[in-house]
Amino acid sequence: MSKVKILILILLIIVLGIAAAVFAYFNGLKAVDPKDKNEITVTVIDGSGANSIIEQLDEAGLIKDPLFAKINARLTGYDTLQANTYVLNRSMSFPEIMNVINTGDFNYISKTSFRIAEGARLTQCAEALADVSQYSSKEIMAKWDSKDYVNELIDKYWFLTKDVLGEDVMHPLEGYLFPDTYFITDEDPSLESITELALDEMDEALTERKAEIEKSDLSIHKLLTLASIVTKEGCATEEDASHIAGVFMNRLKSDMSLGSDVTVCYIFDEDRVDLKQSQLDSDSPYNARKVSGWIPGPICAVPDIALDGVLNYMDTDDLFFYAGPDGTIYYAKTNEEHSKNVNAHPWTEEDLEQ
Repeated sequence: MSKVKILILILLIIVLGIAAAVFAYFNGLKAVDPKDKNEITVTVIDGSGANSIIEQLDEAGLIKDPLFAKINARLTGYDTLQANTYVLNRSMSFPEIMNVINTGDFNYISKTSFRIAEGARLTQCAEALADVSQYSSKEIMAKWDSKDYVNELIDKYWFLTKDVLGEDVMHPLEGYLFPDTYFITDEDPSLESITELALDEMDEALTERKAEIEKSDLSIHKLLTLASIVTKEGCATEEDASHIAGVFMNRLKSDMSLGSDVTVCYIFDEDRVDLKQSQLDSDSPYNARKVSGWIPGPICAVPDIALDGVLNYMDTDDLFFYAGPDGTIYYAKTNEEHSKNVNAHPWTEEDLEQ
């Protein structure tokens, strides 16, 4: 065999070898099983390097070839690997998995969600969180009512003031946790970190309206107090939120009681509309049927529509409103007109049971 043929043969073997190596490399990075979508949870500890993560992935059965995976990691240089608990599957290729961990892709992070509903009392917020966390509602409320903890939060958030620690305030953080769905991504989250998720959202909502708030001459505490009552009374539409707020502002300017039954519901930690006379006669400073002017603080979680309703309250002569059983709200300038609205649209026992 001539030297030329031998050289060609050697080159051919080298080329074939390289091709085989390249094929093996890319094949080793492919998904273990493209059809297997079963979830596999992997926790990446803070400070973990690519090699240790690859070993974890290999033990979990998520990579075809750890050697080629390590080569890829060295060549690619994943340098922002983020600690968290990830939900992965065997249909993902190695580069896909590493990209998820390198970017901390929220879609693949193991998370638990809980919702603070619009109009929810703080006790209801605690119950919602207790359902998905290691904390009981009693532990949560004890923390949220802790004067020492609330003072720490006052130092951190501009909108939290000493008003929340007023003598008659039932729960300092009532009305300050913004209603939304929250995702907990830490495997063992602290109650403080969860609380701050909702406070951060309120921070954002109030910061967006800071100029309007300053023009309103309302303190944050009074804004949230009135907005919370508007929320419970009915703010299905922007117009109703603004109109109801306008009625309340008229009553406040006239040094009248707000006349709101929803504040009585708050006193007794319930949502009933068929309150007993003994409840309506409560001497609580939260009883807006008896107390002239402001009650001590908010009574529920406040959504955007209620905040805007108070900040842009309607200029009206109305002093009364009444929510009918079908949700329609009727407004009146005099008590006589108000009584006519109530009599014309009465609530039945069937309405109260729904």
